[in-house]
Amino acid sequence: MNYLIVFLGAGLGGAFRLGVNQAAARLLGLAFPFGTLAVNTVGSLIMGLLTEYFVLRSGLSQELRLFLTTGILGGFTTFSTFSLDAVALWERGQWVASLIYVALSLFLSLAALVVGLTIIRLLAQGQTA
Repeated sequence: MNYLIVFLGAGLGGAFRLGVNQAAARLLGLAFPFGTLAVNTVGSLIMGLLTEYFVLRSGLSQELRLFLTTGILGGFTTFSTFSLDAVALWERGQWVASLIYVALSLFLSLAALVVGLTIIRLLAQGQTA
């Protein structure tokens, strides 16, 4: 049953990723992988929010946790695509853009995860005050 839950979530996450990539391409062009950068940053934020929420609400089912994290977020975020985008920029001779992309991806994704954790912690503190 867990495999089915993850499978369904990953399908939704992949569809969301496609939508973000198409929107980014239309709005910002294809010269830089803005879509992949966006999904990895937003995915990290959501992972931070969900992880801290799960810690505070330990009564949530394992199935729901799998659906949201391994399923939806696993299908939505794109580390393998990130790697391909970084190497493609490098191989096209855009090594500065490649390095900026790698640095931004790492920094923004880590920062977004910390923001997600912090938001839920602050909200939880507000509930106990």
